[in-house]
Amino acid sequence: MNQTTDFTPASKADRLVVLLEGIHPSALEALTRDGYTRIKTYEKALSGQALLDAISDAHFLGIRSRTQLTAEVLQHATQLAAIGCYCIGTNQVDLVQATRQGIPVFNAPFSNTRSVAELVLAQIIMLMRGIPQKNAILHRGGWTKSAADSYEARGKTLGIVGYGHIGKQVGVLAEHLGMTVIFYDTTAQLTIGNARQMDTLDELLAGSDVVTLHVPQTPETENLIGVSQLATMKRGSHLINASRGTVVDIDALAAALESRHLHGAAIDVFPVEPQGNDALFTSPLIHFDNVILTPHIGGSTLEAQINIGKEVSAKLVRYSNNGTTTSAVNFPEMAIPEMRGGSRMLHIHKNVPGVLAKVNDRLSDASINITAQYLSTFDTIGYAVIDVDRSDIQAVVEQMRLIPETIHCRLLN
Repeated sequence: MNQTTDFTPASKADRLVVLLEGIHPSALEALTRDGYTRIKTYEKALSGQALLDAISDAHFLGIRSRTQLTAEVLQHATQLAAIGCYCIGTNQVDLVQATRQGIPVFNAPFSNTRSVAELVLAQIIMLMRGIPQKNAILHRGGWTKSAADSYEARGKTLGIVGYGHIGKQVGVLAEHLGMTVIFYDTTAQLTIGNARQMDTLDELLAGSDVVTLHVPQTPETENLIGVSQLATMKRGSHLINASRGTVVDIDALAAALESRHLHGAAIDVFPVEPQGNDALFTSPLIHFDNVILTPHIGGSTLEAQINIGKEVSAKLVRYSNNGTTTSAVNFPEMAIPEMRGGSRMLHIHKNVPGVLAKVNDRLSDASINITAQYLSTFDTIGYAVIDVDRSDIQAVVEQMRLIPETIHCRLLN
């Protein structure tokens, strides 16, 4: 069924923005600076009826990683124009349903790159020196001063699985320590510095003193590192996972640590994570002194959160103000120039032949001249941005909403 209401008010002051999960104040500052004053903020993630109530009238919604926007939740958000994920991932959003409702989803895939890379660099050094277990012994009143199983990072080999923005930065930093860097990626990548791409994952695992994972969560990466892959790793090597919790088989990792095949690990993400700071964390890994466990804080630095707040808010503002959808993860990407006089119409529709012709027919019937027109499609939807030379076109917008393939149509004045 088509949504035929004007789901976003024309005035910025009337557009309701809801920000959940204690998003950094830089987001609020960016929005208010652009004229958005109707903003509700929540310090924690919401679920159940509380979530439905909070977003029922929202036009723009900002979340982090804990809020789960399922298909059912999104169906209750009938006024929602866009979603901003103030984090890297978008797995917490049902992207298929969001696309079906004509809701673009934006995120900040690169704003915390440096923060994650620095954490991984620190973990490499800590693991190579055996600091986690030495620290644990002292906390229990012991004292073991020894160079056993303690090594410099210089001269060792770092294997990077997933050579994207974070993987590349980790590689650059590791080379500054004097490490040899190799990487594996499913696609050919432009190498930075002296890094070398391996042909297979097994080749990388077998040749690395430390393996660090930087891959997305997909069906292909689920349990990417399991029993077989851990056995392929060098005896005495270390594993770091700051990507997604489903990438490593935790039970298999625990077994590899128990047998001393691996000498240590650093894990920042887990298959199941607590939903709040006061929730209980359980894992087979808590019993190992030689494992660094961190609560999904790879990107949790003040600098990263400031940058994320600014970046995602800027994307929501650009879409709200002029229809630009650049970097949306589930939507046709279009960089739209600023509107100069007249009116701009945003028409989101099912991606089937003939829709644009129907749109133009209605404009022609109303004797409205088109000054610019942009169209792009993505998967099941099409997105048309149309500039016209008149401002009195609300009646035509209503006609556009009656086109059977229309999902949303709104007017920018």
